[in-house]
Amino acid sequence: MRKQGKQSWVYENPIYINATGTAVGPREAKGPLAGTFDKSFENLHCDEGNWELAERKLMETAVQSCLNKGELTKEQVDLFLAGDLLNQNVTSNYLARSLSIPFLCMFGACSTSMETLAVGSALVDGGFANHVVAAVSSHNATAERQFRYPTEYGGQKPKTATSTVTGAGAALVSKKKSSIRVEAATIGKVMDYGAKDPFDMGSAMAPAAYDTIKTHFEDMGRLPTDYDLIVTGDLSGVGSPIVKDMLKEDGYNMEQVHNDCGLMIYNSDQEVFAGGSGCACSAVVTYGHLIQALEKGKYKRILVVATGALMSPTMVQQKESIPTIAHGVVLMREEEQ
Repeated sequence: MRKQGKQSWVYENPIYINATGTAVGPREAKGPLAGTFDKSFENLHCDEGNWELAERKLMETAVQSCLNKGELTKEQVDLFLAGDLLNQNVTSNYLARSLSIPFLCMFGACSTSMETLAVGSALVDGGFANHVVAAVSSHNATAERQFRYPTEYGGQKPKTATSTVTGAGAALVSKKKSSIRVEAATIGKVMDYGAKDPFDMGSAMAPAAYDTIKTHFEDMGRLPTDYDLIVTGDLSGVGSPIVKDMLKEDGYNMEQVHNDCGLMIYNSDQEVFAGGSGCACSAVVTYGHLIQALEKGKYKRILVVATGALMSPTMVQQKESIPTIAHGVVLMREEEQ
């Protein structure tokens, strides 16, 4: 791996995604991408006794599906990189306990999907691992209880609010050739424009997405037209127009190639306010729909920029502003030989 520009990595060895796994909840299973997920559950409890166990079930299901499709056992995996939204990453930690795979816990809030994929690819590229599984999860009920109000509270929300995606996604990374290559990554900086509203994550995270995308273009010497799709993680209907306007002011017009996972995962008539968010938002869209589109040849090269709000309930209650970050990964389609 070599550093490119200020913040980007280019993987010098060919690094590939050999398999992915996805699991989602009932609302996601009713969205437009329903047919792209490996497993969907009919209820938020995912047949478990509580919501936290349900989230663990989602991640476990996604990881197992990934391993099954990659024809590997957990004993053949060198490293498990994972993260979630719950305090102390309990979903990832407790699943790692049962998997017994060497484990690196990671946290970048909703940006963790691309953080784990970028770092996992770097470790494979550097020869520190042969097979890495990168995984994330989120759950609507667990996130609402921790960061906002429990579902039973019935509090009203503004239109700027997003709905945390219930789901989990996992990717198996190695040097074994497949049709999906991980070409490069751009590691984001923490940005804070003073936003304090936990019910408007799109506005808070847009500057981080802008900074990472702009830096990526500068580092790689590329333009929006070099990509078939540039997809952000969960800026939703509020943040997506903001990031496009910010980049347009710098001469980068993404209008024809941009979309947002938080807008792609739900139908317009579903009650999700401004769209989807959560660690699983970018993960299940990327590891389901986008990977399949690359495999079918719909896209040749895409840039996935997952965004995260690095807040906690304590900091919000203390009237702190919300630091945010975005990490980008370039995925390419290659013909298998």
